[in-house]
Amino acid sequence: MLRQAREAAGLTQEELAVRLHTKKTAISRIENHAEDIKLSTLERVASALGKKLEIIIA
Repeated sequence: MLRQAREAAGLTQEELAVRLHTKKTAISRIENHAEDIKLSTLERVASALGKKLEIIIA
C-alpha cells in the first residue's frame, strides 16, 4: 500500500527519502516490511506523500 501511494504521488524511493530526510534503503525497508513500522513513521510517510493517516477501529 505504501509503495502504491508513493508511485501514485509520482515519487521515486530516492525522492521520498529526501522529503523524509532519510536514505533510500530506509524507504525500501518500510515498503517491504511495513508490518514493523512505527505509527509515527507511518504518519510522516503519509504526510510526505500528501496523504492523511486515519486509523479506524471497528
